[in-house]
Amino acid sequence: MSEIAILGAGAWGTALAIQAARAGNDVVLWARSGAATIASSRESPRLPGYVLPDNVRVTGEFSFGGGAVLLAVPAQSLRTVLDRLPPVTSLAICAKGIEAGTLKLPLEIAAELRPDTPAAVLTGPNFAHEIAAGLPAAAVVSGTDPALRESLAERLATPSFRLYGHDDPIGAQIGGAAKNVIAIAAGAVTGAGLGENARAALITRGLAELARLIVAQGGRAETAMGLSGLGDLLLTCTGPSSRNFSLGLSLGRGETLASILASRRAVTEGVATAPALMARAKGVDMPICAAVAALLAGETTLRDSIDSLLARPRRDEQESNRGPGVA
Repeated sequence: MSEIAILGAGAWGTALAIQAARAGNDVVLWARSGAATIASSRESPRLPGYVLPDNVRVTGEFSFGGGAVLLAVPAQSLRTVLDRLPPVTSLAICAKGIEAGTLKLPLEIAAELRPDTPAAVLTGPNFAHEIAAGLPAAAVVSGTDPALRESLAERLATPSFRLYGHDDPIGAQIGGAAKNVIAIAAGAVTGAGLGENARAALITRGLAELARLIVAQGGRAETAMGLSGLGDLLLTCTGPSSRNFSLGLSLGRGETLASILASRRAVTEGVATAPALMARAKGVDMPICAAVAALLAGETTLRDSIDSLLARPRRDEQESNRGPGVA
């Protein structure tokens, strides 16, 4: 196979480089910093214990051919990296979030900066260390170009990494963004000692919010029940390896957001996504996501947020699942 480039040598980018090499590709892994160290040690400090295969070349320069590129940088860095990128044949966005300020989804940023380059998103319930270890997993390649979906799936899939095509990129991107916000809420509920019943209820109602937003944004409701919706939500809201869940867990235990972020090197996407999600979701009633955004902004306390959610008017569940403006 021809060379495939992966931009971002964090945990997810490194795991994707290992997976792409496992699938038989020659891989270029671009690191924003520390490329020489990673190249020498054959290991990323963001994903320790996982050795890069011999067919992975590490670089700090945009020194790769014009083939397929996977962007595994944080959503808030996507614009900067795309702006520097030389011409390429196709893009796969592996970031989950909404750009602060512009409120654009990843593929909307790509369409603005690279309007003539076919693009898709790779998303789903995947922890980086499990992908790097070759444990069984599934994900979706979502985009409007069937040939690109098939090409990316063919190049990245192995028996342990099952990739599905998916033609609702709006729904897939909304799912990937919203689940991080809901995971913060799930972590806060757990950290506050409110029990498994409360977390299960929150995840279920969070899924309803996610589905309503997908439909309001032009996606399909059934996407919320797939790998990029329910699958990713379950993993992020229950897995201790989730950065968003663990941030919420610390908030629930009484730590401040500033102290939590100061102790972390990795980006917790839900923090920047929460206010952007609510700004984009105007007209859609999303009480859980709104509570997270207010909590992160210091506009409310966890106790007040919980009391407010529990005090919402009762209604039939099927009624509350319908319509973009119904909660």
